[in-house]
Amino acid sequence: MLRNRFRVAVPCRIGALNQPVARPGAKSSCHSKVSIMSGNDAAPPPEPTGPGAPKQKSALPGRGGLARIGAATQHSIRGLFEGFMTEAAIKQEVVIAAIAVPLSFFVASSIWIWLALMSSLLFVLSVEFMNTAIERLCNHVQPEKDDAIRDTKDLASAAVFFALLLAGAVWLVAIVDRLGIFG
Repeated sequence: MLRNRFRVAVPCRIGALNQPVARPGAKSSCHSKVSIMSGNDAAPPPEPTGPGAPKQKSALPGRGGLARIGAATQHSIRGLFEGFMTEAAIKQEVVIAAIAVPLSFFVASSIWIWLALMSSLLFVLSVEFMNTAIERLCNHVQPEKDDAIRDTKDLASAAVFFALLLAGAVWLVAIVDRLGIFG
């Protein structure tokens, strides 16, 4: 039987204008190979499973189990300290959270409202940490002023804005509920 195989290079496109991203002197690994086979080709045989089958490798090489969890916890704690020590916005939000946590016990009229109040605070901090990570990565990749980097940072900042709006709305509704203004 005659088999027809073709290799097609599919370039990755990024950006509003669908322009390829390339940096001077950098090798582009953004082309993937796609095999197109004719109808006469058979599907590849399935991977063997069961007791005699070879073990599959994990998605990421390295330690697993409790050692991986311990290392991940250390990275998280290091990130918390780094963010708190270097970012003014994170410091401000941590101070607000430190005031809001004890206040939440008086504002919440049920455990579910208290959970919503705490979740809104943690959500704001999570989005702020992501915003900080995006900004730092942008500054590392492109230290000079760049419109695309500015837009990326603005988008991340907008995410923080909406997280703050959500937290404000949750707290406002909880306070209104507690005071019985509309109920």
